[in-house]
Amino acid sequence: MPGLPDVFPLPERAAKPRATGLTHVLDQGLGPAEVDSLLAVAGPHIDLVRLGWGSAFVTANLADKLARYRAGGVPVMVGGTLTELAWLHGRIDALCAFLHEHAIEQVEVSSGVVPIPPEEKHALIARLARDFTVYAEVGEKDSDAILAPYRWVELIRGALAAGAELVVCEGRATGTAGLYRADGEARTGLIDEIVHEVDLAQLVFEAPRKDQQSWLINRFGGHVNLGNVPPAEVISLESLRLGLRADTLPAFHRPGASA
Repeated sequence: MPGLPDVFPLPERAAKPRATGLTHVLDQGLGPAEVDSLLAVAGPHIDLVRLGWGSAFVTANLADKLARYRAGGVPVMVGGTLTELAWLHGRIDALCAFLHEHAIEQVEVSSGVVPIPPEEKHALIARLARDFTVYAEVGEKDSDAILAPYRWVELIRGALAAGAELVVCEGRATGTAGLYRADGEARTGLIDEIVHEVDLAQLVFEAPRKDQQSWLINRFGGHVNLGNVPPAEVISLESLRLGLRADTLPAFHRPGASA
């Protein structure tokens, strides 16, 4: 990435806008001043901010907050909870009007709580993709629910075929469901099967915890796309991507390695 100190060799890191190595940050209610602070130190490392759940509907000074992200060159997406509720109540047009009103160009389509049938979910993706960049989420929010790897792959492929830009693999804000067991341990076989069948660049793995981020980076490299990253962990994650923390240093820096 341009601007990195030339002290010793670091892994190549593309500047924004980039197609891989994406960092999607979960905004759980930051205020405008907190947004300014976040962007001041971590703006170059943030590719997208998701307003968690339906928080956009209860955030005061939302327009001001969005303007600050926009000025910092960081696009904002609303969480899939809003699309699930809009579908449930037959109010997709009203949701689209809200997004247009606030100049929000990214939207997540999920079915983690409201059981939208796959065919209808794919139709919803296609409909929204005409006006917005759609990120489709796949996976269960219930830590006890087990979705077979082949179903993950089928649903991911279906979402991409319907027009999703990327597919977000569920991990929840807690990192305790979907890709992970209730204790946060990665379902390694599941993740390997997904990556074996789907291009890694088309996937975003929700990984709110450092141990999950470290495992994914060590497994797939610094260009893996990661989501649900807490704002306070962006600098930590970028350090992991470059081998500037002990958890990933051996993967990127070896004795005798050339610049």
